Amino acid sequence: MHNLVIDIGNTNSKIAVFNETVLVLFESLDQIDQDALIELLEKYSIVNSTVSSVKQDVSAIIAVLEAKTKYIPFSTQVNTGVKNYYQSVVTLGQDRWAKVIAVHHAYPHQNCLIVDAGTCITYDLLNSTGEYYGGSISLGIHMRFEALNHYTGKLPLVKWDRELQSIPKGTDTDTAIINGVLQGVINEVEGFITLQNKENTDLKVVITGGDATFLLEQLKNSIFAPQIIHDPYLVLKGLNEVIAFEYVQKD
Repeated sequence: MHNLVIDIGNTNSKIAVFNETVLVLFESLDQIDQDALIELLEKYSIVNSTVSSVKQDVSAIIAVLEAKTKYIPFSTQVNTGVKNYYQSVVTLGQDRWAKVIAVHHAYPHQNCLIVDAGTCITYDLLNSTGEYYGGSISLGIHMRFEALNHYTGKLPLVKWDRELQSIPKGTDTDTAIINGVLQGVINEVEGFITLQNKENTDLKVVITGGDATFLLEQLKNSIFAPQIIHDPYLVLKGLNEVIAFEYVQKD
């Protein structure tokens, strides 16, 4: 039985097809074409589907899924066993909640810090008893470059190539900006990990998001390296768990 899950983020949309729990297709797109989506549904004989979106209007995509599959609505009200103590559930991002669900399933009874390095950098803690109280939302890497340019009179908008894994020394204005932004991000991530290590034993750090590769490169020789797990499909796995849980509940 094949499931289709869609994660619509601030920058890109990600589509995955699962055969039960096995990922068989992954695509990252600037936008989702409805005709291409229908072809995909037919090619894999999709039975179930769900969507996580940080954008307001995804009704056209949902309409296709409702017509062609068993569509399972996803929201932060959906729960597969996590004790959710977030005080404003209606404003909790669906992608953040999907990641918590995925980690709860993959690493039961363990303290887990989820770091998502995307448009924003988010930090979410799920403790070993399955309790979620929330976390932190910070500026993403590209947003920091844009903010320096936007809120100053003379600083240029520096283009950072995420494929360049090293952090340059600040020997001129451009490299000073790059150094400040990138080293600042690493210091921030290490600070959050240090704080959570003080408060939680045997902590796992699960890193995901578009800039995860950069973080992993910078942290690979750090004292935190043994704790770190990279999972680029965390949101998608969480959405697939929601579909699986729907059937467990009905059985």
